[in-house]
Amino acid sequence: MTNKNNTVIYIGVTSDLLKRVYQHKTKAIKSFTSKYNCNKLVYFEEFLDINQAIAREKQLKSGNRKRKEDLINSMNLNWNDLSDGWLFYFN
Repeated sequence: MTNKNNTVIYIGVTSDLLKRVYQHKTKAIKSFTSKYNCNKLVYFEEFLDINQAIAREKQLKSGNRKRKEDLINSMNLNWNDLSDGWLFYFN
């Protein structure tokens, strides 16, 4: 997740991406993302095993900003919000 100017990068893990993106966008939970207005999904990976997901989260969090930017750019060069249109699921 990032903010509108792409100045903050947040990495997290969830078992329900749709629900978690909704929580970020509506600031339903007071957290890092609500404080820094991170409500744009620019990258995600899917795992069948939660332990693999947590290991990947730790790996990504330990990387520097350039590595995170390179990863996002490899799939989403314009840093578009990949969750555009998802909110209708919750209305």
